[in-house]
Amino acid sequence: MFGKKRGDSPGYEDNAALDGFGGYQPSDSSGYTPTSETPAPEPEPEKPAKQPMSRSGRRAMYGFFATLGVIAVAALANNGDRSSESSAPTPRAPIVYTPSPRVVAPPVTEGWQSVAGKDGVYAYDVPPNWTPKPGTIHGWEKGTQVPGITMVASAFVGEGYCPQEKRSRLGGSGVANIKLADPDDVTAAAKKAVDDLAVSAYNPEDGPLTAKITAEPPQTTEFTLGTGKKVPASIVLAEVLTPPGACGARRALVGVIAPQLGEASAALAVYSGQDAPGGADRELILKILKTYRGVPEADRKTITPPPSTLR
Repeated sequence: MFGKKRGDSPGYEDNAALDGFGGYQPSDSSGYTPTSETPAPEPEPEKPAKQPMSRSGRRAMYGFFATLGVIAVAALANNGDRSSESSAPTPRAPIVYTPSPRVVAPPVTEGWQSVAGKDGVYAYDVPPNWTPKPGTIHGWEKGTQVPGITMVASAFVGEGYCPQEKRSRLGGSGVANIKLADPDDVTAAAKKAVDDLAVSAYNPEDGPLTAKITAEPPQTTEFTLGTGKKVPASIVLAEVLTPPGACGARRALVGVIAPQLGEASAALAVYSGQDAPGGADRELILKILKTYRGVPEADRKTITPPPSTLR
């Protein structure tokens, strides 16, 4: 995939891109003012003739330099001892990292894993070969040509699938906050999330916009809140075709479900390349989207992951 990825972090709003760099403005003045006249140089005073050194003076001078040499050798020897002592490596104590407590929710799909967000208020399920990272926020930076998108409650598949890019991922998922003028227009929210993700993930951030995006007609569905109440929701799928590249998918699919939740829709987005094994096809993306739900308070459980040692 193309575009500048936001780096992962336990929490994220990762790396805001710099808008540009300051330039250098040359001074208007040349910095040089010529003088009208150049004064003639002063004659140098005559130097007294050197007197030949006496034999006793030469012996004293030789003795002085011999003594100085002995002192220098001793000083170098002492410095060598000190440098060898200070160059010995100091062992570092291991760092113990204790993760913060987090809320988990049970999966609703047998054999799948649950990814919970927002203190367990909502969750969705992913297949066994996906890696849930609920504390990670990821996305793509806004560029001159792409809108950018930020997603929380993340999960990934096919990490490192492309040898040319260590941080490559075949696909992923996450929840994005989509604001609209009309909060009831969930179809517009789903379309915006699909467009933001497809344009940002599969194009260079500064263009050109070479990815061809073809959206399917929206599907009407429902979203179940934690209270059991159902609200309207919309699902939009889109196919993305990109020019061949070292890591970029030639064909990818993006899917979004946007529920009606008030002033902003917390839309779940799922994306996956289609030209490498292990990704999610259209049916699997739809299945992941339809697991998105509110979690009853009784089903939320707080856990503290075990500490890990970093060396």
